[in-house]
Amino acid sequence: MKDKAITLSDIAQKLNVSIVTVSKALRDHPDISKQTTKLIKKVSAEMGYSPNFMARNLSARNTNTIGVIVPKIAHFFFGSIIEKIYDVAFENNYEIILMVSQENAEREKKHVQTLLSMKVDGIIISISQETKDYEIFETVKRRGVPLVFMDRVPEIEGVNTVAVDDYTGAYKAIEHAINIGYTRIGHFAGYTKINIGYGRSKGFIDAMNKHGIEVNPDWLIEGGFGEKYGYEAFMKLYKANNLPDLIFTVTYPVALGVYQAVHEVGLKIPDTIDLLCFGNAKMQSLLSPALSCIDQPTHTIAEKSMELLLDNIRLSEDFETKNELIETSLILRETCVAKNKSLFTESGAHNIAAGN
Repeated sequence: MKDKAITLSDIAQKLNVSIVTVSKALRDHPDISKQTTKLIKKVSAEMGYSPNFMARNLSARNTNTIGVIVPKIAHFFFGSIIEKIYDVAFENNYEIILMVSQENAEREKKHVQTLLSMKVDGIIISISQETKDYEIFETVKRRGVPLVFMDRVPEIEGVNTVAVDDYTGAYKAIEHAINIGYTRIGHFAGYTKINIGYGRSKGFIDAMNKHGIEVNPDWLIEGGFGEKYGYEAFMKLYKANNLPDLIFTVTYPVALGVYQAVHEVGLKIPDTIDLLCFGNAKMQSLLSPALSCIDQPTHTIAEKSMELLLDNIRLSEDFETKNELIETSLILRETCVAKNKSLFTESGAHNIAAGN
């Protein structure tokens, strides 16, 4: 059975003072003497008092809290972003309320409603792959709550956005693959109705077209952003005996699914099939072979998102919305280095700016 929570009334009764006096002392109000404040804080700590966070927020104009909603936290990309957001928030005396949509649009909507009811000072969100109805975000705008869309950005006017240059990153990566001899290239594209899927897919297609290489529709497969989709997409082509020479995946988790499938069927990366992905993670250099990728600077994404939101909170109506586009870079490790495998070296990873 849970112990009853200690209230202001309990503390006031023990010290024979009013509830108002206890409340003011715990907030260091100048009406209460330093001696009384010190005593009340000491007794409240001994009694195990914990302030009611929700009640405090409901009565406060500024809560010094920021809501963050992401689709997933299991993989490196969002985990790294969240870690940096916490750091920046702490440096600026803000607390973070983290919520995860699990790629579910209805859950995402409820999370936004919850954050609004908690009166957070602002919201940072990366939308789910299912999100099509943006009315809840229009509600946030109408209420004047600062809002930043991060990475996954809906088509809404007059909002802050922080995203990487998905199109250029994909385009330059595919140009690299073509320049080293690849023409039979497939793309596991994820959801192309969302900006990251669309930009990466368009970059892939445009690079192929520029070099006069026809895109094989069988090798352009839409689906999700997770490992299961990568595994299933590969197995579909493998069972049809219709594999490309190189697969470009929309995310790192999709590439992990491909690794698993390739291992199961007894093929070898990069000898019998090569692989390149959008998205970087520390563990990619530990894979065998180490995976080449398009790097998204997660800490920069987090810092820019927090910078925009904090500026919006502080400047309020004087703030003009901004759209930040962050460059990517191509990190070459042991995959997609050279189509002629005799050209492989052990010189380590090479960093090529994808925006150049």
